[in-house]
Amino acid sequence: MTLELIFINRMIILAAVIVGIANVGLLSGLFYFYWNSYHELKSKFTTGLIYFAVILLVQNVLAIMALSLFALLGIEMHERGATEVYFVLLLVETAQLIAFTILFKITWD
Repeated sequence: MTLELIFINRMIILAAVIVGIANVGLLSGLFYFYWNSYHELKSKFTTGLIYFAVILLVQNVLAIMALSLFALLGIEMHERGATEVYFVLLLVETAQLIAFTILFKITWD
């Protein structure tokens, strides 16, 4: 466990938290749009979109809380394999960010 590895892991965790916060912002916006659409249309489709947004919103909030808590308490893993795990988590968060951005853009238009 080197200081360099600890630094890299913490930077990846920080990046994942920042991307997660962006995801929460986009999902909150999507929820707002879907909620307003539901009040106008009252369709099952918009109900499904609301559930979709809320479930992913909860998932991202929990991920942010867990990563932040681990970083604040210093209980993250510092083995070599942990860096790959944190990097994969960052990639998943980034993929979600891209998908939510596209969905937000389509919904906005």
